[in-house]
Amino acid sequence: MATAYESFNLHTTPEKFYIEACDDRSNDVLSIDRVSTEMILTVRKDVPPHAITRAISGIMGTIRMVAGTYLIVITKKKKVGDLLGHAVWKAMDFDMISYKKTVLHLTENQMQDNKAFLSMINSVLHTDGFYFTTDYDLTHTLQRLANTSPEFQEMSLLERADQRFVWNGHLLKDFMSQPELHRFAYPVIHGFIIMKSCCINGKIFEWNVISRRSCFRAGVRYYVRGIDTEGHAANFVETEQIVQYNGGKASFVQTRGSIPFYWSQRPNLKYKPKPQISKTINHLDGFQRHFDSQIIIYGKQVILNLIDQKGSEKQLEMSFAKMASSLGNGMVKYIAFDFHKECSRMRWHRLQILVDMVAEMQDEYGYFLVDADGKVLVQQDGIFRSNCMDCLDRTNVIQSLLARRSLQSQLEQLGVLHMGQRIEDQVDFEKIYKNAWADNANACAKQYAGTGALKTDFTRTGKRTHWGLVMDGWNSMIRYYKNNFSDGFRQDSIDLFLGNYAVDEADMTTPLDEPKDWKFLTLPIIMVVAFSMCIICLLMAGDTWTETLAYVLFWGSASFVTAGVILFNGRDFVDAPKLVQKEKMD
Repeated sequence: MATAYESFNLHTTPEKFYIEACDDRSNDVLSIDRVSTEMILTVRKDVPPHAITRAISGIMGTIRMVAGTYLIVITKKKKVGDLLGHAVWKAMDFDMISYKKTVLHLTENQMQDNKAFLSMINSVLHTDGFYFTTDYDLTHTLQRLANTSPEFQEMSLLERADQRFVWNGHLLKDFMSQPELHRFAYPVIHGFIIMKSCCINGKIFEWNVISRRSCFRAGVRYYVRGIDTEGHAANFVETEQIVQYNGGKASFVQTRGSIPFYWSQRPNLKYKPKPQISKTINHLDGFQRHFDSQIIIYGKQVILNLIDQKGSEKQLEMSFAKMASSLGNGMVKYIAFDFHKECSRMRWHRLQILVDMVAEMQDEYGYFLVDADGKVLVQQDGIFRSNCMDCLDRTNVIQSLLARRSLQSQLEQLGVLHMGQRIEDQVDFEKIYKNAWADNANACAKQYAGTGALKTDFTRTGKRTHWGLVMDGWNSMIRYYKNNFSDGFRQDSIDLFLGNYAVDEADMTTPLDEPKDWKFLTLPIIMVVAFSMCIICLLMAGDTWTETLAYVLFWGSASFVTAGVILFNGRDFVDAPKLVQKEKMD
């Protein structure tokens, strides 16, 4: 495999960027013309001595803004650990450098738009969870890498990467078209990685969890639900648990993703907006497209649907069950488990019901196992595809339980656990295991919903606690605020970063310039004034109680009616995306 360079110096002149590879015995320099944007390969002696020099950790790519093209570089990285002898890095900080030396050619409105777009890109870049390697393919599971051709092995990291998980794919367009530049850039995944050296029975082994977040149909909680026309599910995450011991290695893969048909749940100021299923689209086509691709990639599918089977979620469960049955595919099995009903009143031990229910299928599907000689002993023939409404909290709890059951067998096979020993009894490792899966939940939740995950007290301790309920309430309040008043910006940021919306330098106007509806500006002011007057009338009583009551009733009624009008027109008051045409759901 053609590996990428590990470190660079960025030399800047008014005319060009020179990105020098600092690896031993390398003389390569990437030259970028700041006017024509042309990229060519040159050598170290061509770097002008007067250039301003700084060290950088990598290149994310380039993106076009209103002011022109920007170069995005990684300025700081932190080593997460080693995977099969390859260093895994987390990108910690970034910089965006304009090709243009000035923005004086822009109008005042264009400068404001450019500033807003830059803020969006920075918002995504500073959403925690970007990882990369320079000499290993992080986008594929161990099993996929073991089943590749010699031609695939010779490809560069950019050529062979699984595009579902390359979050800087849009930024690397200019690099992809020139194979000679591939060593200067690498695919960056978004999600979560934890790498731990653990010890059981005096035997030290490496235990890793890698969650890869798909960049197809990516977005935030309420603005991206269901699937798109290609069958890509919202909030799709592939999670791989890897064990390495004494030369042998094992892997267990699970996926999560939104309920795979066409539905929406737009924020409207209500705490829990009602889900809407489209009445005009052929759901089965997209549903089948989704599972056809999943079967090709992963094999047999067991759907674990963890949503409520009553209330507003009931219609989704019924539709999901009906479509799974209509699919008529023996490779897909559907299991509904009402998580909240089964575990109500702190009865979390009842999760074992589901684990026992799928135990036989988990044993049948197995996991990937390679011995110290590189011989493949076992392949994973199917996966569990879990979902709740958000594919975050309930989903992560179940995935951690299934992963532990697989790990029990893997450690026995590798000779770490003695027969009859249980992982649950290994106190030190159990603490590491539970905290890692809780951290995984938090990372995925922050990227999709804007806050840490719920129910992590159970994941960390194996018990549901009253303090955990309090923290869940706090996180739920923060989610409510973000989902209604900041997620439009976050969705626009992701769409811009991934190339779902492209900035046109020649266009004098952008969707950001759309004026607010009069209701958005007027009604909240009226409500606040009316409510304030109501409080003032209560505190500063009139000459008679009837006069005070009349004032309080008037201003109280005015604030109540205004609040009702705002709630009735809730969608007009939430922060909605502006850059990509919104889906129309009946």
